[in-house]
Amino acid sequence: MTKWTTSNMPSQKGRSAVITGTGGLGLEDALELARTGGEIIIAGRNHQKGAEAVARIRSEVPSANVRFEQVDLASLKSVADFAARLKGQRGSLDLLINNAAVMTPPRRQATSDGFELQFGTNHLGHFALTAHLMPLLRNGTNTRVVTLSSVAARAGAIDFDDLHATRSYQSMRAYGQSKLACLLFAFELQRRSEANRWGVSSIAAHPGISRTDLLHNAPGRWSAAGMTRTLMWFMFQPASQGALPTLFAATSPEARAGAYYGPDKMNEMRGFPTLAKVPPQAEDKTAAERLWRVSEELTGVTFQ
Repeated sequence: MTKWTTSNMPSQKGRSAVITGTGGLGLEDALELARTGGEIIIAGRNHQKGAEAVARIRSEVPSANVRFEQVDLASLKSVADFAARLKGQRGSLDLLINNAAVMTPPRRQATSDGFELQFGTNHLGHFALTAHLMPLLRNGTNTRVVTLSSVAARAGAIDFDDLHATRSYQSMRAYGQSKLACLLFAFELQRRSEANRWGVSSIAAHPGISRTDLLHNAPGRWSAAGMTRTLMWFMFQPASQGALPTLFAATSPEARAGAYYGPDKMNEMRGFPTLAKVPPQAEDKTAAERLWRVSEELTGVTFQ
């Protein structure tokens, strides 16, 4: 795994992938998977950004098999509609990258289903998407589900008494909860896949501190976080570097099911892929099982 880069990626010819998110890390993931011959479906909310992502990839990889599909992870109906379209178009899927995220909107916002926006989008939207796509994933070859967490998960805690921050909202605390939930989900999915013989490998990854638009999108370009991102840009590693742990988890024969990968330098803030330190609260199997049950109840989906 020493200094693993995209030059180490095996061919993806014959493999299919869905990646959520049209910019930043998602775009870098899609570009490299397309470059190595994979069939890529970029799934995102914004048609214009989706078209721009497809155009960017085709400009660099003219032979790319890539297209955009609309899905809003903050809407369970949109997630179900996207999955239904996909199941009507194909019989299998080899790779799902749960990448898209919302980060630290300054005021509490809710999804169309009434969930706190970050928990609803980052965790529940991907939970529902993975469940809906499980029939396709179970028909895939060497199938992997890669779910993105964050260094923010280290300080995260699941507040089962107030999952949607209706009593008290702190943007970073809500973000940390959502990313811890992503990590708990990734580990629990692997345990359940093994127990039920689904044949799906679940792997978690995080990008360190990367130069994406997350801090410009929700907090705003002129917020303190947005200004830090703009003025201190050199503190953030390029998105192409931040995408490496995800791409390693998605493609490398060395990647292990149930593992967690992140950058190897500066307390996992930057560098090349390596095994990441798992926060102790992410190893709580009781909390993971409870979160799974609650997530099924909230989204109305089950894994089959």
